Amino acid sequence: MARIGFLACPGTLPGSPDRRADAYEHDYQVEAIRAGFDPAGLELVEIDWRAPLEAFAGLPLVLLGTVWDYQDHEAAFLARLDELAGSGIQVCNPAEMVRWNIDKSYLRDLAAAGANAIPTLWPDDPTGADIIAAFDHFGCDDLVIKRRVGAGAEGQLRLTRDTAPPAQWRYGHRAMVQPFLPAIVEEGETSFLFVDGAFSHAVRKVAAAGDYRIQSIYGGTEVDAEPSPEDIAAAHAVVAAIPGDTPLYARIDMIRHDGALAVMEAELIEPYLYPRQGPRLGEMLALAVLKRLG
Repeated sequence: MARIGFLACPGTLPGSPDRRADAYEHDYQVEAIRAGFDPAGLELVEIDWRAPLEAFAGLPLVLLGTVWDYQDHEAAFLARLDELAGSGIQVCNPAEMVRWNIDKSYLRDLAAAGANAIPTLWPDDPTGADIIAAFDHFGCDDLVIKRRVGAGAEGQLRLTRDTAPPAQWRYGHRAMVQPFLPAIVEEGETSFLFVDGAFSHAVRKVAAAGDYRIQSIYGGTEVDAEPSPEDIAAAHAVVAAIPGDTPLYARIDMIRHDGALAVMEAELIEPYLYPRQGPRLGEMLALAVLKRLG
């Protein structure tokens, strides 16, 4: 039986004293993957991505899993992926794809390849003056500022002209600035899940009353989605625009903008794959892993 690593972190590993409030998503994901792996002769091994290299001995392949603290340890995380690959372990998704995907400026590449994207400014460390200029640039009174290297809406701000910070204020991170899109609270965000380029399932994520963030840690919920063939094709076009080989897994997050789906993010590092809405997810991942193992 081949042992396959599932990289995690203290915030998600079972038994950790530092476990996050949303770590149950790790449990759901591991349960679903094991259900597909066991019949295929694959053993899933949960392991901290910071564990000594000796702990990875005998693993031919690792999934990035729930490394939900990588954004605060970018250099160390990328170095670890290189170490694993250098020791002969297949990393999925691979380090070069992670490097491309870790900074959300990859959205510019997707837009250049024809993907429908949301208008965005890309300041390295925006000031209050930059925020005022962004209101004028977009012709709007409501903005969202996000970390370019971030996850789970960490560090995300929603600002209006009335709540804009003073001119000397600094965000403190490489940023992306976008007009706030009312569709996020009116319709929600749709996530399309792909395994080895094939569509698996979709979910619609909605924010809690009074919020706009759709992550479960902020009270967001998800429901089954039955997207139209046109919407699936729009998401598939984003997957096709990703440079390099087809990712083992991809979650394409999209929102309705000006009547059409626009890509919010192409999640290729450690996305939650909404396994409870995808009954074939574990089986599809097992087949994709076996294919990569030859």
